[in-house]
Amino acid sequence: MSTTEQTQRTPTPAELPFTNPQAMRSYVTDTGKILPRKYTHLSARHQRAITKTIKQSRNMLLAQ
Repeated sequence: MSTTEQTQRTPTPAELPFTNPQAMRSYVTDTGKILPRKYTHLSARHQRAITKTIKQSRNMLLAQ
């Protein structure tokens, strides 16, 4: 791969912006509960980051 070629990569759960509720939709249920690691298949570190991001988004009233 050359240095001029840009590759599109998906952000890790730790890099998800709390201002984008659509990106966090796959980590919560329809009722707004945060899915456990059993269903998200994330590492403990990423699950903590997702939880923190979702709670921050809820606090800012961006995601219901």
